[in-house]
Amino acid sequence: MERLYAIGVDYGTESGRALLVDIATGEEISTHVTPYPHGVIEETLPGSGRKLGHDWALQHPDDYLEVLRRSVPEVLRLSGVSPYSVIGIGIDFTACTMMPLDAEGTPLCLRKEWEENPHSWVKLWKHHAAQEEANRINEIAGLRREAFLPLYGGRLSSEWMLAKAWQILNEAPEIYEQADMFMEAADWVVMQMTGLLVRNSCTAGYKAVWHKREGYPSKAFLRMLDPRLELLTEVKLRGPIAALGTKAGELCDSMADMMGLRAGTAVAVGNIDAHAMVPAVGVVTPGKLVMAMGTSTCHLLLSDKEVLAEGICGVVEDGIVAGYFGYEAGQSAVGDIFAWYVEEAVPEYVKRQAADEGMGVHEWLERQASKARPGESGLLALDWWNGNRSVLMDADLTGVVVGLTLQTKPEEIYRTLLEATAFGTRQIIEAFTRSGVTVDELYACGGLPQRNKLLMQIYSDVTGREIKIADSTQTAALGAAMFGAVAAGSVAGGYDSIVEAAERMARVREETFKPIPEHVSVYDRLYREYTELHDYFGRGGNDILKRLKAIKFGHS
Repeated sequence: MERLYAIGVDYGTESGRALLVDIATGEEISTHVTPYPHGVIEETLPGSGRKLGHDWALQHPDDYLEVLRRSVPEVLRLSGVSPYSVIGIGIDFTACTMMPLDAEGTPLCLRKEWEENPHSWVKLWKHHAAQEEANRINEIAGLRREAFLPLYGGRLSSEWMLAKAWQILNEAPEIYEQADMFMEAADWVVMQMTGLLVRNSCTAGYKAVWHKREGYPSKAFLRMLDPRLELLTEVKLRGPIAALGTKAGELCDSMADMMGLRAGTAVAVGNIDAHAMVPAVGVVTPGKLVMAMGTSTCHLLLSDKEVLAEGICGVVEDGIVAGYFGYEAGQSAVGDIFAWYVEEAVPEYVKRQAADEGMGVHEWLERQASKARPGESGLLALDWWNGNRSVLMDADLTGVVVGLTLQTKPEEIYRTLLEATAFGTRQIIEAFTRSGVTVDELYACGGLPQRNKLLMQIYSDVTGREIKIADSTQTAALGAAMFGAVAAGSVAGGYDSIVEAAERMARVREETFKPIPEHVSVYDRLYREYTELHDYFGRGGNDILKRLKAIKFGHS
């Protein structure tokens, strides 16, 4: 019997990767990574050198096509698999990553007349410069008692579509006027592959405040924000919205030639990277929290009921797996915090010792930090290096470390940062359970769980729960490939639902992390202190973090 395959393309923050998967077994045949040539654009625009403001994060849309040009042909070359054996392709993407397009679907930044305007470029998920707009959206939605607001934990994020679109309108009305549409990068890439405009229900629901039954926020609400926004959803967010697993279309001739695939190959609608990971670890039923851990962490959970939970990033019907309400919460910096510490704050002697021992700096710090007992350093940190996504949803918050002395060692600070992110996850779990959403099991996937055993043991100890680890190191790409197999359908040799695909293609490791009782008791004490700091600095007890930020940027 002929072996059949699907390809998943995972678009991350710094790079994109393609994964070729055997759809009968989930075996990962070959993979290839393409770093984005332009990376994350945070300081100056390419070409013109125009400086960007604080909290900006842009990308170049051609970098996404470069992944298709390089990585897809390469996984075929490495595997020797015939393009005719590939029945489907799916993609996942960081979100909300949005771009303004002209009437032909071309990103405005690729047009000569707009390339020097920062607002013509792709706004990456971690573009936080629309916080003022987000604050105003939340204020007005609260005053109007908008029904959608509680479904997003009471606050919409500066990372999402509405705030970013409004920032464009406020700061570059000419770009807003020129934009025929605003589109998620995931949907734009699918449109390039198929030639068809199809928005996916996942990004529409979680990032653009779309509801399966109620649609987008009303024109009356948008008009209250700004009269010029009244037709935003009707005009600039127009287009059909399709459920996950839907076939968006078929690979067109030009893209098939570029990617080395067969024209007519089924293409699935886009997905959010973290959300694609859920079925890839076999989670297709309620009560199982999936932590998608990388530069940031998303917490995904299925439930058979729709309830209102503090600080969730959204609850969307059919948002992750059809038939259930999908909940999302998250931490806007996790791996980024550890990377910041290694790149910006670790003493030179640590780097020398790690190099002398033939180890990476992260690996050296993990080894040294694992020798300590919980609480031994006398340190405690708040994990807000990139603001707080859940449960406070406030991008203006910043990081805190307390307890430093002249005897503090680098590995102690490193361990404290690991612990801080675990405490942040416990806050999220407790917010879910207080709201009546059951959390029975924990799963972890993404890059961090595979690389850092100390981190996962700390998470188990802090939460007091066993943690199961994804077997795949490319969980998002695997999930995207699974949706590609579903888009192809059983007629082409694929599957008719993501549940069927998960039964055959998903897997977790036999190894799990279980809480160590003596560690749990210490972390319970530290967590109480963390919660006190969290509420003091994050719930209005002391706004010093925001005042310092205002002084830093010359605001009154």
